[in-house]
Amino acid sequence: MTFSRQILAGLTLGTLTGLFLGERAAALKWAADSFVKLLQMMVLPYITVSIVASLGSLKPSELRTLGLRGATVIGALWLVALMFAFLIPLTFPSVQNASFFSSSLVERRPAFNFIDLYIPANPFNSLANNVVPAVVLFSLILGIAVVSVKQREQLLDVLRVVRDAISAATRMVTRLTPYGLFAIAANAAGTLGLEQLSRLQIYLVAYVGVALLLSLWVLPGLVGALTPIRARDVLGESRDSLITALIAGDLFIVLPGLMQASRTLLGRLGPGAGEPGELTEVIVPASFNFPHTGKLLSLSFVLFAGWFADALVPLSDYPQLALAGLVTFFGSLNAAVPFLLDQFRIPADTFQLFLATGVINSRVGSLVAAVHTLTVALLVACAVSGHLHWRRGPMLKFAGITAVLVITVLGGTRLVMARGVSQEYTKDRVLAAMHLLQQPVPATVARELSPAPATTLPPLETIEARNVLRVGYLPDALPFAFFNQSGDLVGFDVELAHRLAREMGVSLAFVPMDRARLAEQLADGYCDLVMSGMVVTTNRARALLFSDSYLDETLALIVPDGQRERFASWDAIRDLGAVRIVAPDVPYYVTKLRDLLPQAMVKTEAGGIEGLLRHAATSDALLLPAERGSAWTLMYPQYSVVVPGPDPIRVPLAYPIAKQDPRLAAFVNTWIALKRKDGTIDAAYKHWILGQDAVPRQPRWSIIRDVLHWVE
Repeated sequence: MTFSRQILAGLTLGTLTGLFLGERAAALKWAADSFVKLLQMMVLPYITVSIVASLGSLKPSELRTLGLRGATVIGALWLVALMFAFLIPLTFPSVQNASFFSSSLVERRPAFNFIDLYIPANPFNSLANNVVPAVVLFSLILGIAVVSVKQREQLLDVLRVVRDAISAATRMVTRLTPYGLFAIAANAAGTLGLEQLSRLQIYLVAYVGVALLLSLWVLPGLVGALTPIRARDVLGESRDSLITALIAGDLFIVLPGLMQASRTLLGRLGPGAGEPGELTEVIVPASFNFPHTGKLLSLSFVLFAGWFADALVPLSDYPQLALAGLVTFFGSLNAAVPFLLDQFRIPADTFQLFLATGVINSRVGSLVAAVHTLTVALLVACAVSGHLHWRRGPMLKFAGITAVLVITVLGGTRLVMARGVSQEYTKDRVLAAMHLLQQPVPATVARELSPAPATTLPPLETIEARNVLRVGYLPDALPFAFFNQSGDLVGFDVELAHRLAREMGVSLAFVPMDRARLAEQLADGYCDLVMSGMVVTTNRARALLFSDSYLDETLALIVPDGQRERFASWDAIRDLGAVRIVAPDVPYYVTKLRDLLPQAMVKTEAGGIEGLLRHAATSDALLLPAERGSAWTLMYPQYSVVVPGPDPIRVPLAYPIAKQDPRLAAFVNTWIALKRKDGTIDAAYKHWILGQDAVPRQPRWSIIRDVLHWVE
């Protein structure tokens, strides 16, 4: 069996194994992760040795030729590749999306420091810490310097031996590819959700369509428009090499074939083209060390991952992504893609999706890489020999055909995918279906206000005497207290109230609170404490006795989806002038907002969050903490949460205590400290604020469970 067939067999068997075992295939994740790390192990050493050896072996005249003519051609092809990579997101259908609160909303991405990232003060430290751009720059400078060394051949001989040794070690690891792909495919097929699969196919189809367009028309067509070599001759002469690159997924093994094809095509140009034909012996292997169109096209995966994870990369960051991609793609994609995902704050686990797409994309990418390498050789050689000319007629014809094909491929893909991907929004139902994590204690829930119960005892003795803990709640305090679709009162603080009552050995009685009379109700003993996401402010602290803070929230703005970038920082908002912002009737919020945005027109709303949302259509933004604002955007997905920079503003939450009783306050403070230590508050935060396991996990469909019924 050929190696390509072994890979195909491993992929097929892995997929079947995942479908057969379902989630039990996750046991193979260790094998999949080990294979990935083995692939990455040789990346940076190979980058350093290969670049230094390839550049160092050139003559000064050859180096100058590549620097002048080659840089121009490669730069132009890079621009073409980046343009097509950034066009691929146009195929992603518009889907309405929202998400629970994420720490990425408040984490500030560090400034993109080109000096620290690209200039290695200590190259060994860069190697040790996988700083790909710095390693590449160090290798380029060292390789160029070697050209002028008199006894360079001795060094180059050593470097070639080291490079060959690393290549041999890489080939040893590569032999494990069928087994590694088996583990990756089994884990993906067994654990990947159906919605993920449907969205993943969007990227696969778009990438393959654009890659084939580049390989079969754009790159060879560019050669045909600028040189006497016809596009069909470019593909015809290199057909065997291109097919081999596609099937094997390896550019390196077809380099000799590409050099031969380029020499043959240049030889047909007539007298004077012989010397450029010989130059391809240097151009082809030297260009192998530079990012090719196939690699740069993979930048589209970063944009796809952002779309997939609802962490879109804004257009303003595209130049930064392009520059970072150009430098990091000197190395392996397996090292570069995680680096880029981290730089643009996209969840790291989306890299597993990249590996899943790599089974197809690596082969199609190798086809694009082979055509790119051949295109570079032909254009640079023709530029040297004087056969490259800007011909207006052929270029206009080429541009016209390319525009039609691009519109057809991108538009057709978007249309097909839009129909194939479910457009139904379900996150609001997810929120409405949430239930308490722990078994609740016996509880009653009043919906209407009632008179305060008569008692002369202090709050702690009153709780013990009636064997009931009376907890005040605000019914619209999502996600701290709200009614789910079953009519049950649930939420972060409701969860903790049940835990408190259980540990006190009493039952629960939830009673609604009147925001305007909250201090009066607590003073009358209407309830024992309020557990409903109450924000501690200076004015409230004068009228109420609060427990210790159990959670911090982050001040944020709720804005229409398309307006997120306009509100990304307080400076940007100030530049907007008299923006209209509706805020809760909390003086602390209003004062803070007016200090930050003196020109803003701030309107307050005392009717709770529901009242606040009624003003959404007539205002530019709503002021809400990010944690509860994220929950409300699940109900209203046309809005997004923005935490303006540069620094987040925190507000504490605490529980108001009945009758300002110090004994009850001390008891609650001690209980809060205990729940911090034993993980109760953390578990509630992950479930109700971050939305972890918001949907009860259902076993993934599998043959062993759903067809054969061998397991439950």
